[in-house]
Amino acid sequence: MQANTPAAISPPPQPSTPRPIRAAATLLVLRDGPEGLEVLLLRRAEKANDQNSGAAVFPGGVLDAHDRSLHGHCAGLDDAAASQRLSVDAGGLDYYAAAVRECFEEAGVLFASDAGGQLIDLAGLPAQELEAMRHAAEQGTDALLALCDRRGWRLAVDRLTYFAHWLTPPGMPRRFDTRFFAALMPAAQVVREDGRETVEHMWLRPHEALSPARGLKLMNVTRRILEQLDAFGSAAECLAHARSVQHIPLNMPRVAQGPQGQRAVNIEEPAYEELGLVDTNGRCTGRYALEAGLAMQLSPRVWRVTDGAEGDSTAPGLNSYFVGEAGGDCALIDPMPAGSTQFDALRRAAPGPVRWILSTAPRASLATATVDRLREVWPEASAMQLSADEVLKLGGATIRAVAAAQDAEALNFLLVEDRMLFTGDRGTVPSDLRDAVDWIAPAQGFLRRNKT
Repeated sequence: MQANTPAAISPPPQPSTPRPIRAAATLLVLRDGPEGLEVLLLRRAEKANDQNSGAAVFPGGVLDAHDRSLHGHCAGLDDAAASQRLSVDAGGLDYYAAAVRECFEEAGVLFASDAGGQLIDLAGLPAQELEAMRHAAEQGTDALLALCDRRGWRLAVDRLTYFAHWLTPPGMPRRFDTRFFAALMPAAQVVREDGRETVEHMWLRPHEALSPARGLKLMNVTRRILEQLDAFGSAAECLAHARSVQHIPLNMPRVAQGPQGQRAVNIEEPAYEELGLVDTNGRCTGRYALEAGLAMQLSPRVWRVTDGAEGDSTAPGLNSYFVGEAGGDCALIDPMPAGSTQFDALRRAAPGPVRWILSTAPRASLATATVDRLREVWPEASAMQLSADEVLKLGGATIRAVAAAQDAEALNFLLVEDRMLFTGDRGTVPSDLRDAVDWIAPAQGFLRRNKT
């Protein structure tokens, strides 16, 4: 049966102007329920043109230009210490202050302490007075400053623990550079959604929030944070772990297409590194799965076609690579077998006439039937038996044959201009090439960076 052949994909043009990135802060409010750790989630109001409309989220939002004026009202942490913790030159305390401010605005929970250093009691205040305080704070930072001055309160940023750092993928309508903090819910306060930005609040165990049966709309970052929280049995355990982490890494997903449509690809997934090369600007032209028959341009000199299992368009398959310049003679590395159902995809993807056929297999053996079928399409194609360190010139591309690290009788091929090494099954870089290779093009799977 002929497998479905996805359309060929080429690198996108550069956008004229990059999308702005806004700094933001989010607060994970935790408590211990009868069965263990629970986290506060707010359901956002339904709004047009809002990528988070209706989603279950943690309290948070963008930094305000005036958040810096709150520094003098922050308890137990100065800007130098906050900036060091967040690995920024300055302004780290802005994120802590914004997390406290946004939590008060969206959830009615204010992390503030009195003159004795104890968390304030808001539950005892009349509802009207509390609502007036909250409404005033929503109008601007100055109102929160005045509130703290009048009551002798200080923002309890020392109760916040830095937890995670996420950056919205390139290509999204709005991008946020968000610092996540975690803190224990103040005992003498209750959650009250504001009815405008947030319309419902939920205390849930992480696995409950993640359950499809719950039916929550979760953004990728929210889902991933919940998965992290699910590893802890109690709020104290979670906070102790977060405090012990010396370096919080940046997580920036990338958006790609695949069999289940468009989705975010996270940093640990096999496709992630390749997406950073082929779709730098987030145009969603990369793939998170290599379906049979998929053809992709990986660079100005490299095209890949993926073979697959018989009758299965999504089964992992072997890669064939064209190397050369568009319209000129090119080399074909590791051609798919003559009987492959994806041979037509290989023929259509060729950037120009194939003149040389190369193989990473031991002894560089190619089936006669495969070579004969390739010559039906490209009559001048010939199977080349290169020796180690022999060089093949293809216009603007230079291929150097090198001995494979895993098998002395096999060859790898280095595309000098792209610093890309075409390898056999294991994808191991020979020790003498570690400084000459940036990218590994394996026989199976996605491109990956050389980290040796």
